[in-house]
Amino acid sequence: MAMSPDEYNQVLFERMHSDQRWESQPAKGWSVEDLDVAEIRRTITEAVQRGRLQPQGLQEPAELLRGLGLFQGGVLSRAAVVLFGNTERIRSEMPQCLLRIARFRGVDRTEFLDNRQFHGNAFTLLTNAENFLRETLPIAGRLEAGRIERIDEPLYPPLATRESLVNALCHRDYIGGGVGVAVYADRLEMTSPGTLHFGLTPEKLFAGHESRPWNPLIARSFYLRGIIEAWGSGTTKMVELAIFAGLPHPEIEDTGECVTVCFRHGQAMPSQRDESDLSEQQQAILNLLTQSDRALALREIRSQLKPQSDEKRQFRKDLEILKARGLVKPTGRGRGASWKPL
Repeated sequence: MAMSPDEYNQVLFERMHSDQRWESQPAKGWSVEDLDVAEIRRTITEAVQRGRLQPQGLQEPAELLRGLGLFQGGVLSRAAVVLFGNTERIRSEMPQCLLRIARFRGVDRTEFLDNRQFHGNAFTLLTNAENFLRETLPIAGRLEAGRIERIDEPLYPPLATRESLVNALCHRDYIGGGVGVAVYADRLEMTSPGTLHFGLTPEKLFAGHESRPWNPLIARSFYLRGIIEAWGSGTTKMVELAIFAGLPHPEIEDTGECVTVCFRHGQAMPSQRDESDLSEQQQAILNLLTQSDRALALREIRSQLKPQSDEKRQFRKDLEILKARGLVKPTGRGRGASWKPL
């Protein structure tokens, strides 16, 4: 059967990509000093412990990067920057290394409850995304045959959501855009720029399929860290984890411009408003904000409560806990943020 013009162009594009991938091109102006050396060493250590690399001994970062295929002829690849780049320089020179996260009150984007953006290398973005989900998602209870006690776990299985996040970071198109994480009342969506390649479809992803990553250098470092496996089993594992948790089969949509993975739970999201087990200071903060006729800044909260300890960090931590429980929310950002009850 003859290919359509679009199919023919796609085949040509994929053949060209194998020889001229974005990730393998030189990162002009970048040097090893612009990378997170601790993250590089962490990757090597994890790989050796898992038996996926031979012990390297005490080597300089450039040698370690060369062993990862990220530093050739004295030149760093773009993949090295995506994996280990310094956050501040990435923000200005590779803004597509971006994570957008949001939580919405209902089932559409009418009202934000939280909206943030992070720039950084892939491991940093993964950590930020997982922290957001840990703080945001409610705990769901389920019963298991043969057990009297209820099992309390995050609404969406963390291993399944991690698989989806890592796939988004490894297989995305790095020419533009960023990875998105959106929590709605009835679902969780993770979106990455680009499309599925090499003949893959959502249906094939959920069946046995060959692993052909769009960015193999980036994917290899995640594999060496033990974060992903190498044989295309990630999406089938994601399905197993979701179904075991009592969730519907995950969905994948490819629009040609982006790929979205959707986890649903089949019911309205349980309320996160939970005042149980609050500390004395957390309850005092909540009472103060509830009684106030306006949002209060951190310094005002501390001033009115007159704490025995002058530790700002604990107050920030308490406010984040109250926020995660759906009890308060910030207006504004950083030091200028004020807080009010939900």
